[in-house]
Amino acid sequence: MNSNPGPRLPPAGRRARTVKGRRAARPGAQFDGYLAPERPHAGAYDEMFAPDGTVRGPYRALYGSIAALDASDLTNRSQALDRAMVDQGITFSLSGQERPFPLDLVPRVIPATEWTRLERGVTQRVRALEAFLADVYGDRQILRDGVLPRRLITSCEHFHREAYGIKPPNGVRIHVSGVDLVRDEEGTFRVLEDNLRNPSGVSYVMENRRTMARVFPDLFARHRVRPVGDYASHLLRALRAAAAPNVADPMVVVLTPGVYNSAYFEHSLLARLMGVELVEGRDMFCRDNVVYLRTTEGERQVDVIYRRIDDDFLDPVHHRPDSVLGVAGILNAARAGNVVVANAVGNGVGDDKLVYTYVPEMVRYYLNEKPILPNVDTYRCWLPDEFDYVMQHADELVIKPVEGSGGYGIVFGPEASKKELDALRRKVRANRRGWIAQPVVQLSTVPSKVDDRLAPRHVDLRPFAVNDGKDIFVLPGGLTRVALPEGSLVVNSSQGGGSKDTWVLASRSSTSEQELDRPALGDMSAVDGVAAEQGPELSTSQQQQQQQQS
Repeated sequence: MNSNPGPRLPPAGRRARTVKGRRAARPGAQFDGYLAPERPHAGAYDEMFAPDGTVRGPYRALYGSIAALDASDLTNRSQALDRAMVDQGITFSLSGQERPFPLDLVPRVIPATEWTRLERGVTQRVRALEAFLADVYGDRQILRDGVLPRRLITSCEHFHREAYGIKPPNGVRIHVSGVDLVRDEEGTFRVLEDNLRNPSGVSYVMENRRTMARVFPDLFARHRVRPVGDYASHLLRALRAAAAPNVADPMVVVLTPGVYNSAYFEHSLLARLMGVELVEGRDMFCRDNVVYLRTTEGERQVDVIYRRIDDDFLDPVHHRPDSVLGVAGILNAARAGNVVVANAVGNGVGDDKLVYTYVPEMVRYYLNEKPILPNVDTYRCWLPDEFDYVMQHADELVIKPVEGSGGYGIVFGPEASKKELDALRRKVRANRRGWIAQPVVQLSTVPSKVDDRLAPRHVDLRPFAVNDGKDIFVLPGGLTRVALPEGSLVVNSSQGGGSKDTWVLASRSSTSEQELDRPALGDMSAVDGVAAEQGPELSTSQQQQQQQQS
């Protein structure tokens, strides 16, 4: 029996010895003080190290590779990652400015057995939410049976009555979903929220992998990492499958708000990888409930629109009349069965933060199954008993606006002042439907480069699922977002967060391809990053492009 527990973390506080004024290349020196007791949120689950400093099994090979590098090696490779991201134009919008998206050099590792459970859990959740959306825009049996209160739906800002009765040809409303997961102090993955409208970030997953493979080819050679480069082919298959059954060769387009949108890089990347047209609303028009695309060769009928525009801006006939981003009449064309909008209009009722708390009941009701992935414990402020608890314990909870996104509006009770908490209580009392509260979850940590050392930083995970009507494909890994400021639990890029490459390890018996066994992703260097040229005043079109969620 092998009693060797594997490599261990150097004791906290132990420093590398110096040689002639510089730090010696002692293996693991960059991890010095990593598990120091005084670090913020010391009770969080660390994914690389056990509490006694032992390296967890899935990370042992990675730890050995990183521990052999000295501080200058880490710095050089980190700078190479930054240059690669800038050269490829991989950016995000922060405060109206385009900035390179930070990519940390230490990947996150998920073993095959753990990924299998996550994959099953995400698939189950998508199936239940598909059934819910079909029901709530159809017979509404779940409301008649009293499983969900009717006012939960009718009071939801993203429940669109205009979508009632629209039935997609293959029954799919959630063509693409992103399920945000966090790992709690016990190491259990929990669902933080669902994203069923226009989940973004998959371009970073593919680009992170491509960049890491260029800078750390030696790491991939020693690990069986499942590839992510085939996402676009799965997405295209799902979009083509969504077309009406009498269409032999569906025309698919990607509808973008335009170059001023923060996710424009992703829109252009996906369109190019799928080999379909990237269009704006002004490129199309509706006639007799049919959507056409203007081309140099004349009009062409459009069968499937993968839209990256929010519902409110999609059709000025039914939603915002001042929208210059959408196509007038597109919803009527969808109702007539002449075009499919992916994701479907009205999906927001399924990822509403209050409706989220009822998803476990949906799983039991529609699938007659026990939820595989638990939710984060959540208090519903619209229920009297739970409202009273939140008011009494606001200083212990994380309180979130139901309609908030990007980390904005969240109040961390333990960090808030008495004045801030009093103001928050007034807001919650005035709109109980608009707020939920959750215990402070100490998100798990993964080593991240901070200056010339590695330190624990909190992470979440967004797996992406693609539904073609027959199967649900979950991209191996997904987007790991990391909160780079010390002690921060907010991972959103809009709040200073970055990302990590997420490695799902193939099982030993797996015959699937490894990352470096397959052809590289397409020549993505051909996709130019588009920097917004900021003038003294933005036009209405530019303002609406920046308002989009995706």
